[in-house]
Amino acid sequence: MLPSFFYFVAHLFKKQMSLDIFFNAIEEEIHGLKYGGNPVELYQPLEYLMSLGGKRIRPLLTVMAADIFSANWKDAVRPAVGVEVFHNFTLMHDDIMDAAPLRRGKPTVHEKWNPNVAILSGDVMLICAYELMTAVEDDIFKQVIKRFNRTAAEVCEGQQQDMNFAVRNDVTEDEYIDMIRQKTSVLLGFALELGGLIAKINETNIQLLFNMGVNIGIGFQLKDDILDVYGDPEKFGKQVGGDIIENKKTFLLIEALAQAKGKTEEQQLEQWLSAVGFDKNQKVKAVTAIYDSLGIKQMAEAKMNEYFRKGLTDLEKLDAPAEKKQPLLQLIQNLIEREN
Repeated sequence: MLPSFFYFVAHLFKKQMSLDIFFNAIEEEIHGLKYGGNPVELYQPLEYLMSLGGKRIRPLLTVMAADIFSANWKDAVRPAVGVEVFHNFTLMHDDIMDAAPLRRGKPTVHEKWNPNVAILSGDVMLICAYELMTAVEDDIFKQVIKRFNRTAAEVCEGQQQDMNFAVRNDVTEDEYIDMIRQKTSVLLGFALELGGLIAKINETNIQLLFNMGVNIGIGFQLKDDILDVYGDPEKFGKQVGGDIIENKKTFLLIEALAQAKGKTEEQQLEQWLSAVGFDKNQKVKAVTAIYDSLGIKQMAEAKMNEYFRKGLTDLEKLDAPAEKKQPLLQLIQNLIEREN
């Protein structure tokens, strides 16, 4: 038994080492970036936001997709950081729209400086993302930019849909899934697709990579919805129940509104949704109790697992050796099992 046990531990350690190597290469590239010097008010917010860290999931996906099909995965690092810069650009502008005071536990850019600085710094951040994308080889440049443009437009469309939902009480499950597909998932799809383009693989595998990212991304967001209500406050990293307090149209609320029709929970839910002055903790507790009585958590978990399964099936279908896909499989498993 001992030899096989040590082999198992060594195999896990090797996979973790792969993730660390990719992550460290991305961090080194980020820390070495030169965005611009003057005026300092334009570039300091960009440097500040990028320095706040994060999981770096999107650039990891790009580099790991390239590594599956090519020995030259380091060619993907700089364009991968372009994906991360673009992601942070969307966060900077989202924080302004949401009037969010904190990002990763630190003051948001519009709070630390002001909204006008945050808007303009976000604009130059988008330009920096495009500049980083130019690191790809000339023969795939046009294809990369075309697909990046498509993705960027969809992210904006998803954000607008999310804002539209804030003033609607008739949002359907299908509409919500499509909104999170655009706002969150297509960028994960592009991150994987970009790695495939850099490795110059065939269109079938590129499409599988994109589909995988979209499906995992939808599952990722549904997991966020669940954690916001049922997560451990010490592990979640932000206030549990924030979506309930804000009446945010998440999968859980949309499903609860549909399932409560004609039941006693319908009136209770409507009362809390229309309440103006309320105790936040009391509202979270009451709405969570409604979710529990309707079995909403189980419905959300079933939907989440459906999309995670789709993503894992896409990974399995990739025309590549199983051992080359192992680091990416590990990262996806980490996302599935995460508690924050």
